[in-house]
Amino acid sequence: MSNCCASGANNGDGRYDLVVVGAGSAGFSAAITAAEQGARVAIVGRGTIGGTCVNIGCVPSKTLIRAAEAVHHANAAPSRFQGIESGARVVDWSAQVAQKDALVANLRQAKYADLLPVYNNLAYREGRARLTEGGIDVDGQRLAAERIIIATGARPQLPGIPGLAGVQPLDSTTALALKDLPRSMIVLGGGYTGAELAQTFARAGVAVTLVFRSRLLPEAEPEIGQALAGYLADEGITIVGGVTYDLARRTEDGGVALSITRNGRPDLLTAERILVATGRTPNTETLGLAEAGVAQTSAGAIIIDDRMQTSKPGVYAAGDVTGKDQFVYMAAYGAKLAAKNALNGNSLRYDNATMPAVVFTDPQVASVGFTEAQARAAGHAVRTSVLALDNVPRALAARDTRGLIKLVADGANRKLLGAHILAPEGADSIQTAALAIRCGLTIDDLSETIFPYLTTVEGLKLAAQTFDRDVKKLSCCAG
Repeated sequence: MSNCCASGANNGDGRYDLVVVGAGSAGFSAAITAAEQGARVAIVGRGTIGGTCVNIGCVPSKTLIRAAEAVHHANAAPSRFQGIESGARVVDWSAQVAQKDALVANLRQAKYADLLPVYNNLAYREGRARLTEGGIDVDGQRLAAERIIIATGARPQLPGIPGLAGVQPLDSTTALALKDLPRSMIVLGGGYTGAELAQTFARAGVAVTLVFRSRLLPEAEPEIGQALAGYLADEGITIVGGVTYDLARRTEDGGVALSITRNGRPDLLTAERILVATGRTPNTETLGLAEAGVAQTSAGAIIIDDRMQTSKPGVYAAGDVTGKDQFVYMAAYGAKLAAKNALNGNSLRYDNATMPAVVFTDPQVASVGFTEAQARAAGHAVRTSVLALDNVPRALAARDTRGLIKLVADGANRKLLGAHILAPEGADSIQTAALAIRCGLTIDDLSETIFPYLTTVEGLKLAAQTFDRDVKKLSCCAG
C-alpha cells in the first residue's frame, strides 16, 4: 500500500503527537483512538495492512473451521437423528481457500485501508521503522514524536528440533493457504492453534496425528483437555501426548518422519506434511529496541507495565509484541489504553481479570476467570461444580451431549471466580460468566437468574445449582 498523508495530520514539519508502529488490529485501535481525541497521528505499516487477525489468523482460520464443521455435521446427522440420510465431503479445497481469501480481502479493505481517509488527522507511512531519539525513522524519513506505540505483532516460531527446518514445515500461515490437501499430516503442538487446525484438516479428509509435549490445552482445566482429546480421537485423530521431540527428517518417499520419545521409549511418526503450531515470536528485530533502551524478555517480547509503558519514557507497546494475552480483542483493548495513557497521563490500568478466551474446536472451549488451580494458588477456599452436558436440555434436543461446564467459586462468600465451558455452542455463553465475575455475582445469583430454556447458556444456571443440588431431580426450568 502506498504512503498517504491526510491533510492536517501534521504541520508539514514531520511532527506528530503520536506515532504508532504497526498497522494491524492493535495499531489501528491505537491510531483511531488517538485521532478521535484530536491528536496528529502517524501509523507506520510494513507489508500487508491489517496484521495477523484479518489476514492470516482469526478470520481465515475460523471460516475454514466452519466449512469443515459443515462437512462433519452433515455426516454426523444420520447417527443423531432418525429418518435422515445425508453426507458431505470436500471435493475442491482450493475453492474453499479462494472463498476464504475473498473474505479476507474484503475485510482488509473495509476495516483497514478504507478507514485511513476517514480521519483527516491520521497519516499512513509504509516502510521499515526504527526508534530514534525523539521519534521514528522510516526508511530514512524521520517522524518526530514524543509519544510512540509499538504494535508490530508476532509470527509463528519454529521450535529448535534438529532437522525440522529442512523438512519444509507448515505453520499456521502457510497451512491456511494450502490449495491441495495432503493425505496425512503431523500437527505439532497441543495449544489452541494446534487443536483447531488438527480437527479442521481431519474433517477435510486428512489423516492427522496431533502430538504435544504435555497434555492437550495445557492452560485449560484438565477435565476439559482430557474430554476434548477423547472427542478428537473419536473423529479419527491420533493423539500422542507427553513426548519429547528428538529429530525430524525426510522419508524416502518425500514425506516427513518425526522421532519422539514417549514414556522413555523411542517412537517414529510419519506423514506427508508436518504443521508446526508450538508458539509465536514477537516482531522486534529491526526496531532498534536495545539501542533505544527498551527492555525485552529473553524471548524478545517487549516488557510493559500495567499502563502499557515500556522501560523507555514515552514509548508504549500493545498486542502480541508484548507476549501477553494473544487475542485480537485484547490487543485492541491494550492499544486503546496505550493511546489514552500516552496522550492523557497514564491514568488507565490494563485489566485482564475477566478476559474471555475461546478455542474454536468442536465442541468449543470457552473460559474466563480462575481455573481451580489458580484459585487455590490465590488463597481462595475453593468449591467447584462440574456439570456434564447431558444435563442441559439444549444438548439433549440437539442430540449432541459432548462436553461439560465447570464453575469455580469461593467457598466462603460464594462469589463466582471462574467458568469453563466445553460445548458445541459454548463460546457464545462465556460472556454471561464474564459479566457475572466482573460484577461480583455469586453462584446463588446465577442460580436465581432467569435463563431462556433450550439454550446452551442455561447450562451456567444448572452448573451453579449443581453446587448444592442434584439437577437430575429437577423438572425442566425448575429452580
